[in-house]
Amino acid sequence: MKRIIFNLSAFCLGCLAFSQTHTSSVINKNPKSLFDPTPFAFSHTTSHDGEGQYVFISGQSGGEGLKHSLSADFRTQVKWSLKNLETVLSEYGLGVNDVLKITILIVDHDQEKLKIWTEEMHKTWKSHTFPASTLIPVPKLALDDMQIEVDAVAFSKKKIH
Repeated sequence: MKRIIFNLSAFCLGCLAFSQTHTSSVINKNPKSLFDPTPFAFSHTTSHDGEGQYVFISGQSGGEGLKHSLSADFRTQVKWSLKNLETVLSEYGLGVNDVLKITILIVDHDQEKLKIWTEEMHKTWKSHTFPASTLIPVPKLALDDMQIEVDAVAFSKKKIH
């Protein structure tokens, strides 16, 4: 049994080492047999093939500045949540096009909020190569006035320390 586990571990490490020798690139795929998600500001899948490091970003709210002021306006909070996401990414020398996956939590989600979210995503992802995305309607977030929270998984083509 120990030999099987050892061999399986060695095989997995070999696969990992092999996967790390390829050129880095983010790959977005939208199968032709599924609807085109681009107008809705997401891709069906994203992956990364190559050497580097994943960056997991905690949920960014629409809070403004160091005092984390929350506007009563949903669009303002969306803009700030995306700006806050970009600020975190920039700490790693990354941008929105390095994001593989986002999860969006929206309080009292409706079609108008979805329209606003989509419009602001198109402004932020100027290349229109969107990450994989999941939107989850929620009744409440961590703070009373929070209307949106966005977390992300990004990939850096180089190791980050």
